[in-house]
Amino acid sequence: MAETVWSTDTGEAVYRSRDPVRNLRLRVHLQRITSSNFLHYQPAAELWKDLIDLATFRPQPTASGHRPEEDEEEEIVIGWQEKLFSQFEVDLYQNEAACQSPLDYQYRQEILKLENSGGKKNRRIFTYTDSDRYTNLEEHCQRMTTAASEVPSFLVERMANVRRRRQDRRGMEGGILKSRLVTWEPSEEFVRNNHVINTPLQTMHIMADLGPYKKLGYKKYEHVLCTLKVDSNGVITVKPDFTGLKGPYRIETEGEKQELWKYTIDNVSPLAQPEEEERERRVFKDLYGRHKEYLSSLVGTDFEMTVPGALRLFVNGEVVSAQGYEYDNLYVHFFVELPTTYWSSPAFQQLSGVTQTCTTKSLGVDKVAHFSYPFTFEAFFLHEDESSDALPEWPVLYCEVLSLDFWQRYRVEGYGAVVLPATPGSHTLTVSTWRPVELGMVAELRRFFIGGSLELEDLSYVRIPGSFKGERLSRFGLRTETTGTVTFRLHCLQQSRAFMESSSLRKRMRSVLDRLEGFSQQSSIHNVLEAFRRARRRMQEARESLPQDLVSPSGTLVS
Repeated sequence: MAETVWSTDTGEAVYRSRDPVRNLRLRVHLQRITSSNFLHYQPAAELWKDLIDLATFRPQPTASGHRPEEDEEEEIVIGWQEKLFSQFEVDLYQNEAACQSPLDYQYRQEILKLENSGGKKNRRIFTYTDSDRYTNLEEHCQRMTTAASEVPSFLVERMANVRRRRQDRRGMEGGILKSRLVTWEPSEEFVRNNHVINTPLQTMHIMADLGPYKKLGYKKYEHVLCTLKVDSNGVITVKPDFTGLKGPYRIETEGEKQELWKYTIDNVSPLAQPEEEERERRVFKDLYGRHKEYLSSLVGTDFEMTVPGALRLFVNGEVVSAQGYEYDNLYVHFFVELPTTYWSSPAFQQLSGVTQTCTTKSLGVDKVAHFSYPFTFEAFFLHEDESSDALPEWPVLYCEVLSLDFWQRYRVEGYGAVVLPATPGSHTLTVSTWRPVELGMVAELRRFFIGGSLELEDLSYVRIPGSFKGERLSRFGLRTETTGTVTFRLHCLQQSRAFMESSSLRKRMRSVLDRLEGFSQQSSIHNVLEAFRRARRRMQEARESLPQDLVSPSGTLVS
């Protein structure tokens, strides 16, 4: 006798189907193998002595004749939510006094019809549908692990009280005023009680009555062969999985007379005919077309475009953090300066903002304030004179970092500025800041005890002010001190009709884009020159702080 290869993987399998679940068909084959007493309790020394043919374990004839072979093997095709009555239910619902609910009376009528038409088609295999009491009780008694001493957690206990299956909801007379739709200050108990999942499911159990011959209808002999769950998204959960090419599953009954059963579960859902597939394809195409038209009616067909020859700049920005400053409780005041030539912004657009006050946290040797403050703005660039070869100026982002203490005393911690990126995409910019200082101990004592310090009347003085018209800007006599850095994250988008219009407008716009790319290179050169200027200024400050007898009239150190 060939050795049977059993399938031991009884875990869940998850499928998803667009087909209606009512088309699902399963073929279940159940067969008794033999009594397992001999296989389990035969001594090892006697395994090869006095071997007994397995044929001796076949059903023995009874007083009324041979035992029916149908009781040893059964195969049946079951549809989704198809009700097959067990012998226990047949005996129960034949008694009208046992019927309590409308479903019980319905089952009684169906059983009486089956009796009049020749009896039910199934013997041992039966089903519990989504409406049966067994499915309800099974959800409350299911275990989460295979441990013998399982201790259910709080979430498991809460989920056991949630009815996850789809039921008919009856309307309530009147209405209840929901005054608290949002709980602004949820307590810990509130969070614990509401941390449950309530996904509607439909459940079906395929069962088997493995009782002895002529003793069917006892609850203790009922065994679950397969459990199916389907949700509204077409997700089908099967436990255990379809047999397919794997071996059959096995069931060993308990008690004095142990028996071994095997069963298989196969998906025998009928395949759709080519005509049905084509009809279904047309239905889906029509459905998606109607849905697309519905979305188009909500969004509209007019797409906002810029005027011909203009470039639209849209920036989604974020003040990420600030670090390296002397005092705590920082906030940042920032604004965007648009060059007066060729740049404009909508009237409703705000080009400035102030972050919240943020307490710093230690990160290595520095103290960092994490703002995560979002802002957004848009601007338009319109260059009408195409004959000019001058590079366009680009908007500049200015920032001022201040601190606020417990006594509402504020101090200027630093000023900084950065040119916005000329290329679209995501950019992370780190702006170094500085602040003006006064010489002497009195200024530092005043800053510490009463707050306040030197401030710039015009923040654009950090770079070249827009009001400056001369050739050279002198900052002679302005003493500064390098402070910390501010990090910005910018997501820049650029829009232009030049990519959708005729070739003439494309040529006209290409020169503008070329200028913008050239400006990007010019901005890189400008940043390098700014770094050299800062280094030279720091060297000048260092020489001024040295004693005069160590510095020669030419400004070099005397050895």
